Amino acid sequence: MGLNRNEKEAVVEEISAKVASAQTIALAEYRGIPVGQMTQLRSKARDQGVYLRVLKNTLARRAVEGTAFSSLANDMTGPLIYAISDDAVAAAKVLSDFSKGNDKLVIRGGNYAGKALDKAGVAALANIPSREVLLSQLMGIMQAPVSGFARALAALAEKNGGGAPAEAEAPVEAA
Repeated sequence: MGLNRNEKEAVVEEISAKVASAQTIALAEYRGIPVGQMTQLRSKARDQGVYLRVLKNTLARRAVEGTAFSSLANDMTGPLIYAISDDAVAAAKVLSDFSKGNDKLVIRGGNYAGKALDKAGVAALANIPSREVLLSQLMGIMQAPVSGFARALAALAEKNGGGAPAEAEAPVEAA
């Protein structure tokens, strides 16, 4: 049974709200995937903060109309699952990781920050480390000079005074 007009409007409003705050949308064809595997995919998407939904393509086209994602309208044909995320790489990563283990999920394309992506573009976006990994790498880079300086001071103190702190040594009296 199809949706009535009010239900369709509600779906378009819901998707439009998600698209308004999204950075990335990825599309994949899901033909022939068993229900159990789709449930696993949805669970992984939820864990990553990705909004994942099967939509009627006409409703999805209306939701992205007039947004930075409007270039996706041409790719919206056939049975598609839509992954929408506020994180730049999460949607692409969820679909790409799942498609590696399941050849029935075929990535069709996507859009990142208003730029259309083909299948290779979505795969490249999925290979970018997550925000948390990038932040930890940045912190490691920022701490490297400080920790290197501290190690150099410790080595110098070891060389000059046997490793004991200068304050712990007894003062030398002049005779």
